[in-house]
Amino acid sequence: MTASEGSGGSAGRGRLLTGVAWAVILLGLWLWGRGITDGSGIGSAPTTGDVAAVGRPLGVPLPPAHEPIGGVAPKSVEIPSIGVRAPVVPRGLDADGAIEPPSFDTPQTVGWYGAGTEPGAAGPALFVGHVDTETKPAVFYGLSAARPGAKVDVTRTDGTVAEFTIDDVQVLTRARFDAQKAYGPRKDGRAELRLITCGGTYDQESHSYTANVVVSAYLTAEKPAGTAPSGESASAKALAGAV
Repeated sequence: MTASEGSGGSAGRGRLLTGVAWAVILLGLWLWGRGITDGSGIGSAPTTGDVAAVGRPLGVPLPPAHEPIGGVAPKSVEIPSIGVRAPVVPRGLDADGAIEPPSFDTPQTVGWYGAGTEPGAAGPALFVGHVDTETKPAVFYGLSAARPGAKVDVTRTDGTVAEFTIDDVQVLTRARFDAQKAYGPRKDGRAELRLITCGGTYDQESHSYTANVVVSAYLTAEKPAGTAPSGESASAKALAGAV
C-alpha cells in the first residue's frame, strides 16, 4: 500500500478493493452468505434456475447516473417500495474472513462493510442484512420484491442523503455463484450500492439458504441535509419535526 492510498479517505479505500484485496473481500462475502442464516427459514425468496433476474420493465427508463459525490459513512437506509427503513451499522470481517452480519438481536438493522466503499464514492458500497430469524421476518425479507427504477435513500452521517436507483435484481444460486458479478462494480467510476441477503429455499439439513438476493443500484442524486427521503412526504416530515 502506498502512503497516498493509506491516507486518501473514502476514494483511496475504494481503490484498495482491487486485485488480491478485492478477491479476499469477495471470498469473505461468499462465506458470509453461507453462514448468515441460523434462522428457521420461515419464508423463501423466488429463484428460477441458476440466476433469476428481474431486469428492467419495458418502457421504464432509468435516470442518468450522478457523478460520485465523495464517500461518507451511512447512518440509515430507506427503500420505500418494499417498506424498509433501517439503521445502518459498520461491520468488519470475522476470523474466517467473512463479513460479520448484524446481530440476530437486532434483525431490523443493516450492516455496511465499513472497510470498503462509503456510499457516494466511486465503487460499490456493500450493505448486508438478514432475511429472517427463527421466529419472524428480518430487515431484508422483502428485498427480492425490489424492482428496477425504485429508489434507495442512504442518509449519511453528515446529514446528506445519497439517492440511488435500482437497476438490477438477481437471485444467484450458490451452486454456480459468480462473486465478481455479484459484488464487483457494474460500471467503472460510478458510485454504486449493493444490497445483499439470503434467498432461494431454506435447506433444513444445512441450516442455510440456497441462494443470495443481490440488488444493485447506482447514485442518481444528492440531497442536502434536512431533505426528506424519497418515501417521506413534506407534511410527514413537518409533523415529525413538530413532535
